[in-house]
Formats: sequence, C-alpha cells, structure tokens
Amino acid sequence: MTVRVLLVDDQALFREALATLLAVHEGVEVVGEAGDGDEALRRAAELAPDVVLMDLRMPVLDGIGATRRLRVEQPGVRVIALTTFDDDEDVFAALRAGAVGYLLKDVSSARLVEAVHAAARGESVLQPSVAAKVVARFAQLPDTAQPERPQPLVVPLSDRELSVLRLLADGRSNREIAAELFLAEGTVKNHVTNVLAKLGARDRTQAALRARALGLL
Repeated sequence: MTVRVLLVDDQALFREALATLLAVHEGVEVVGEAGDGDEALRRAAELAPDVVLMDLRMPVLDGIGATRRLRVEQPGVRVIALTTFDDDEDVFAALRAGAVGYLLKDVSSARLVEAVHAAARGESVLQPSVAAKVVARFAQLPDTAQPERPQPLVVPLSDRELSVLRLLADGRSNREIAAELFLAEGTVKNHVTNVLAKLGARDRTQAALRARALGLL
C-alpha cells in the first residue's frame, strides 16, 4: 500500500529536501507539510496521513505537545520523531507522548522509508542509540517496578518480531527465517533491523545475548 506522510519541521529547506528524497521511493506519498506543531494538528485533520514525521523542537507548539494531542485527537495516526537530538529527556518524552518511533536526522533514506512502512503497519522503530537508552533505563528499574510486564522493553517486540528473534537466536539466516515463516526475504530483513534497533544491538549475536538477558527467549 502507499503510505501517506505528513512532514513537520520548522526548517522549510529540510522539509523540501525530505519531500524530494521520499518522492523517489515507491509506496510513500508526501501529502503535506507543516512548520510547527499547531499547524501539524490542523494539517493532519485535513489530510488524514498514515504517518507523521515530527520534529521535536519547534515554535508555537513543540513536537512533544503535538504528538500528545494527535494521540488523543487522531489515534490512528502514527508519529515518528525525526530530530537532531537524542538526549534522554527528548527520547522518553516523545515515547510517553505516543510516538511509535524515534530517529535522528542523519538516518539513511532506506532506513527512513523502512521506518515509515513499519509505523504504518503498527510497528515501532528506534534508532539503535535510542534503543540502547531505553534498555539502559529499564535496567536501572527495581524488580518490583516491572513484575507483570510481558516484555521488559518500553517499545515491545511484535509477535512477528519475536518469531524472527527466536530463529535469529538459533543462528538461522534471513533466507532460512523467510522459509520458516513463509515471508519474503526482504520482509525478514526489515524485521531483523527493527529487532536490533529495539534491543539496542549492533549485530545478531548481541541481539540474541540481550534477548536472553531480558528473558525474551
């Protein structure tokens, strides 16, 4: 399907560059732009996008406030924070506000497009450095703070990602995982990328080790 995207950033030049970049990818349509959070809310109501790429530090209404209101006013719209900053305050504020993803502006175009499609499917996407912060924050919590959590992650793995993770931990290749789960190899590659990001892992081996330490396997 074609994912309808709204771009929200107070820098017009960045919005134009991002729109041009996304335009060359099939399956993604930029339906509008906004220069601040308040305008983003109006444009989202008019255009009904599937995904909003949201800057965080903007005038009038910042990205955190806009994301929080979008979650209430248009719960079907998925927000990915796309920003220059990855300090803890911004990361956790964005996730608490309802963002399903957090990426930095130096992300590759291929990764950004993958993230847009993943968000439209209801999945979550995190920059590896951001995912590492999330895992570290949970590691600092006392055991009594998370007795009934099904997964010890702020952004949990989907059922499909858990299936991929289990096979990945068994040493299966993307091709073998695809055959086992009846998926396209490219789809498996996307799931593996998301799994690594959410676990804050550099590679498949580290992902398996962290998953076992977190009780996911």
